[in-house]
Amino acid sequence: MSSSALTKPQMRGLLAKRLRFHLVGAILVSLGVAASYKFGVAERRKKAYADFYRNYDSKKDFEEMRKAGIFQSAK
Repeated sequence: MSSSALTKPQMRGLLAKRLRFHLVGAILVSLGVAASYKFGVAERRKKAYADFYRNYDSKKDFEEMRKAGIFQSAK
């Protein structure tokens, strides 16, 4: 076996090449997670708040809490 049969490993620029590969992968993963959070959590939450406050009557809610005795200053 001669040593000339083995190819030399790439040493120059190896860090930059691997960083570029992993940076692209990290950016793609983070964009995917951000998009799934936005459409999976944030949009549903905004819709739930909009549905709740569409028919919410704060005066009616206050009167119910006052009658239940929650407020000590408002009789």
